[in-house]
Amino acid sequence: MFGWTLHGDGRDVAPGEVVAPGERLRWPATAAMGVQHVVAMFGATFLVPTLTGFPVPTTLLFSGIGTLLFLVITRNRMPSYLGSSFAFIAPITAATATGAIGSALAGIVAVGLLLTVVGIVVQVAGVRWVDTLMPPVVAGAIVALIGFNLAPTAWGNFQADPAAATITLAATILGAVLFRGFLGRVSIFLGVAVGYVCAIAAGAFDVPNSVTGITPAQAIADAAWVGLPEFHAPDFAEPGTWSTLAMFLPVVLVLVAENVGHIRGVATMTNDPSLNAHTGRALIADGLSTTLAGAAGGSGTTTYGENIGVMAATRVYSTAVYWVAGFAAILLAFSPKIGAVFNSIPPGVLGGVTTALYGLIGIIGIKIWVDGRVDFSRPVNQYTGAVSLVIGIAGFSLQIEGFEFGGIVLGTVAALVIYHLGNFIARARRTGADDRPVLPAP
Repeated sequence: MFGWTLHGDGRDVAPGEVVAPGERLRWPATAAMGVQHVVAMFGATFLVPTLTGFPVPTTLLFSGIGTLLFLVITRNRMPSYLGSSFAFIAPITAATATGAIGSALAGIVAVGLLLTVVGIVVQVAGVRWVDTLMPPVVAGAIVALIGFNLAPTAWGNFQADPAAATITLAATILGAVLFRGFLGRVSIFLGVAVGYVCAIAAGAFDVPNSVTGITPAQAIADAAWVGLPEFHAPDFAEPGTWSTLAMFLPVVLVLVAENVGHIRGVATMTNDPSLNAHTGRALIADGLSTTLAGAAGGSGTTTYGENIGVMAATRVYSTAVYWVAGFAAILLAFSPKIGAVFNSIPPGVLGGVTTALYGLIGIIGIKIWVDGRVDFSRPVNQYTGAVSLVIGIAGFSLQIEGFEFGGIVLGTVAALVIYHLGNFIARARRTGADDRPVLPAP
């Protein structure tokens, strides 16, 4: 499994060449690139637990463990870093608003187990049925409504400190527009850093927490440099947990789309179609990683688009890089002080960055429509997108015998039902028209 061959002289990558998953550069360069991947994914990975109130070090720990697990299950053939998935933000936020963290963790575990089952089915039956169930118009709608459904949360944090939020948002956008390469890919991290510094200058560090009564500066100073992450267990017995699970299930569809897209992207860029055969294993690995994270207090995981960007820029697809990245994330997880720094980020700063971030999640869904060349002249495609998005953005809800279904669940169901039922009716109508006898002309 660890028999990488040295690419060329191990120092340079010639124009037009790539470092394949089974190859590597010299170890100093490999180690540096592994750390670079952690930094590139760090902004997104820490943001999910920060927004949802989950412990940051715990999420980092299972991000690293999940990455190593992914490499083992895919037989060290598929390069990927597993970070915390944005798709979990909405259901976790809703779950923790009405209950304890244990209820949200139960939802994460349920998603992980279901994704594992999907991976087993794909491994046995192939991935074609996924494309049939979730064509681009449906997949794009589900991803988009998850992002847009979070808009009210961003506005709530934005109002906490409009000045810090505006500075953070502006810095994030300018970072993405002005910088190229690595700095452009970590624009979210840079935006948070700028907003964080401005908030400190404005005195945010001297304001005591309304619950603990401790200022952020004191909380960071008191935190140890080295220590165990904070662990929590899922609680399936908590009242309302089974209703909460329904909000998490649509996330499975998003994770399937993200993993399938990642595998296809890497296979295309390395010109190695055989990597597509690992799709089932990738889904199983992500499912098990998410299950482990939810079982101990971390957020659910997924493959990252930032992976594709960094690999495309460096042309290095070596899995050795990801072994380094996984171990680096695990080491960072054992620093409570790092967690205290992230927990001290003011709500206004989070409001600014999430205004961009949640919108970007929505845009990713729209990009799926564009890449899939969805024909919106067809009424069934129009209504699949239109109805599901309005349901998600408006936050429709439905209560049935103690179970509450939110906008993400209802929007997902609407997209699936409208598309498949609409196409069934269209096919039946065409068949019926073809079966009618042709009458002779008078």
